[in-house]
Amino acid sequence: MDWAVDAVADYVENVRPRFGCEDHPALWVTERGGRVKPAEINARFVAYRDALKLPKALTVHSARHSYVTHLTEDGVDRRFLQQQVGHENDSSTAIYTHVSDDFMNTMLHRALAPALAPFPANKDH
Repeated sequence: MDWAVDAVADYVENVRPRFGCEDHPALWVTERGGRVKPAEINARFVAYRDALKLPKALTVHSARHSYVTHLTEDGVDRRFLQQQVGHENDSSTAIYTHVSDDFMNTMLHRALAPALAPFPANKDH
């Protein structure tokens, strides 16, 4: 995922300053200095998706779900995730997590391991 950090850093350092809106609070701005709107992001995403002949089920929103799922599997704090996606309630964020079977099995094993561990031998009895 280092490439994504590098790409955003390149945008911030080399592209965004050309728009002349250094004080704008949005990260992603247009060439006219306005905030990039969700509909514009979606339209561009659809154009790229279709040009690459990717499944129509792949949407910006599915990428959002993947983002939360991968961070969950990487052990990122749930409160942080909730703030990242702008949810008021943790239960809304929980709906976004579609973790893998391997992840669920690992977490289940970790949770149950103490209860399933053999008792240490008691030499007094």
